[in-house]
Amino acid sequence: MIDFSYILPLAFFVGYVSGAVPYGLIFTRLSGLGDIRQIGSGNIGATNVLRTGNKKVAAATLLTDALKGALPVIFFNIYFPQEAAALSAIGAFLGHVFPVWLMFKGGKGIAVFIGVLFALHWHAGFVFIAVWAATAYLFRISSLSALFACIAAPAYLYVFGETEIALVALVLASISFWAHRDNIKRILSRTEPKIGEQ
Repeated sequence: MIDFSYILPLAFFVGYVSGAVPYGLIFTRLSGLGDIRQIGSGNIGATNVLRTGNKKVAAATLLTDALKGALPVIFFNIYFPQEAAALSAIGAFLGHVFPVWLMFKGGKGIAVFIGVLFALHWHAGFVFIAVWAATAYLFRISSLSALFACIAAPAYLYVFGETEIALVALVLASISFWAHRDNIKRILSRTEPKIGEQ
């Protein structure tokens, strides 16, 4: 019998390393846009990259951030027990939010969350995007849209019987809420910038 005990910490480690690659920072520097950490919110994610005015770089950041969450999860989900894929997902998310090479100051994980959801249960990925889009249309606040989507994804998974994946999504949602703590304060005080504002 094959011993898979070493796979679980390996899956988490691979996920973390993948998630910790700061594509937003890399792409903005390569594009001559400077250090994204000195622009807007200082976040390395696609929303802040969009504040540079370069939509192509922002789109590339969104795509690669989603892929760095999805690809390790897909690999471990195919070849190993589901627990390995789950730990890889959590590792990728933590890597993005707390990247070791950036002094643990990363992004808020929304694109990674989307990538992970599509890898684990693609229906939930579409639910996340749909809730984000509907909330953004109604309120024009990106962070509020992300928070609503973070709630919707684990709720959807739980209702439809995907309890293990729902638990993973709930862990990611909890971390994302923590990462959005300053946004939440501004939302409550009605000072959070709307989409298109600096």
